[in-house]
Amino acid sequence: MFDDRKATAAAWFRHLRDEIVASFEALEQSHTEGPFADEAPGSFEVTETSRTSDDGSDAGGGLMSVMRGGRVFEKVGVNVSTVYGTLQERAQKAMAARKDIPGISDDPRFWASGISLVAHMRNPMAPAVHMNTRMFWTPHAWWFGGGSDLNPCIEFAEDTAHFHDTLRAHCEPHDVSFYPRYKAWADEYFYIPHRKRARGVGGIFYDDHCSGDWDKDFAFTQDVGRAFLPAYVPLVEKHRTDAFTEDDRETQLRHRGLYAEYNLVYDRGTKFGLETGHDPDAVLMSLPPIAKWY
Repeated sequence: MFDDRKATAAAWFRHLRDEIVASFEALEQSHTEGPFADEAPGSFEVTETSRTSDDGSDAGGGLMSVMRGGRVFEKVGVNVSTVYGTLQERAQKAMAARKDIPGISDDPRFWASGISLVAHMRNPMAPAVHMNTRMFWTPHAWWFGGGSDLNPCIEFAEDTAHFHDTLRAHCEPHDVSFYPRYKAWADEYFYIPHRKRARGVGGIFYDDHCSGDWDKDFAFTQDVGRAFLPAYVPLVEKHRTDAFTEDDRETQLRHRGLYAEYNLVYDRGTKFGLETGHDPDAVLMSLPPIAKWY
């Protein structure tokens, strides 16, 4: 039964990837006024990724889609992958530290599929963003995870409200407790202890989501994915033509440094991807093209 479910989940993540890539390329094509409008529109470069087990056997892979130097997007990556194999000891321990999975050391097989997206913008007034959804399976347990969060370098209260309202509207039909619970989790998860501040203005984050009803949990994860474009694209359309100053650009670059620090030091997905031998370029796709530290 789970083979069919795995295939269904992997196909959904690929479908969501295709929708987002098409939407972002359409933003590039339609940007004909304001800063950078006289430049060539960006498009995605698509690269197949792969990984192998220690014995050289196939262990899955995916597609890495990256756009650089566009009119609207300075760098955006949309990755989709399906990987499988055996969890090594360090990965087992990292997983066991947050979730009790009896028997995983005796049978450490795993399968995981998901989509991961990070966008860094040309115009400092347009917010950066992160989104991912995923399914994880072992012979002993399965669960979903994901969420999205907004990372403006210059915050606009109405943008934050729109982003959160859209996420709430997609969460509430499944369970009225999901949005406040997963918003609080995002606020905690995306906090940077060594800077004593949040990475951005939040969103939702969830992991280890398993009610025991796979269809119900998958439907929720699909709606988290569906929420992304209506939550984010109107903010890009609103701000991509805004005027900005050199000081605004400096603010953006310093905020990107904060984003990079978080992803390299704390991000769970980055650690898991590197621990399990996935393509490092795909794992580190989230890093900004240019950042500053002082």
